Amino acid sequence: MTEKATAETKQTMMKNPSLVKETERLDELHRNGYYIIQDPGRFCFGMDAVLLSGFAKVKKGEKALDLGTGTGIIPILLEAKTEGESFCGLEIQPESADMAARSVAYNGLEEKVSIVTGDIKEASSIFGACSFDVITTNPPYMIGQHGLTNPGDAKAIARHEILCDLEDILRESARILRPQGRFYMVHRPFRLAEIFSKMIEYHIEPKRMQLVYPYVDKEPNMVLIEGLRGGKSRLTVEKPLIVYEKPGVYTREIYDIYGY
Repeated sequence: MTEKATAETKQTMMKNPSLVKETERLDELHRNGYYIIQDPGRFCFGMDAVLLSGFAKVKKGEKALDLGTGTGIIPILLEAKTEGESFCGLEIQPESADMAARSVAYNGLEEKVSIVTGDIKEASSIFGACSFDVITTNPPYMIGQHGLTNPGDAKAIARHEILCDLEDILRESARILRPQGRFYMVHRPFRLAEIFSKMIEYHIEPKRMQLVYPYVDKEPNMVLIEGLRGGKSRLTVEKPLIVYEKPGVYTREIYDIYGY
């Protein structure tokens, strides 16, 4: 789609009140002129999703699936950043899936990006075995429902393993990925031992890892992981990714990932 066509499409979309609802906002992604629809009352994407989109690799002609896509941020960013053939997002919450689909329509990406409403635990039944070259996921980090007052809340579902857990994700990913297919995930370092154990159990060999530090003198608070279905045992640890030079100022690497 040309820049002119994209601009005309967006002007048309902005006139359509069904695309952006009263409670929602439109955020610029700084990639290809794309925007994303978000509802502050639900769960808005964070830096972890953006970092995952910069860490994941989707090669020309490949098909990618994002498990638990939420707003659809990762498929949209991957479409902008890579030469993949097609991108799909699976989301269990109908309201979030609808919002993601409207973001896809707003950016005129219906031919390359699709959103499916469904359960991660049933992903292999939905899509079939060996159906994707790449899987990405920014899953809930917290175990169980301890301390939650409303487990059905959209933000709680995004942060806690209420509707799916790490084993569900890896089991279904192992079924969906083609042989030598790649798995990309962002998670918390405190669960690394469990993550690697489960990946190996489901024959998704950890191949690449990068720790993310808020500041150079602080402990890491995120980890980016790449796995290979049926891969041999050999892990590369990339140089640390530092988020802030000082309060309020990102490092050059972060600005590059965001596209500023």
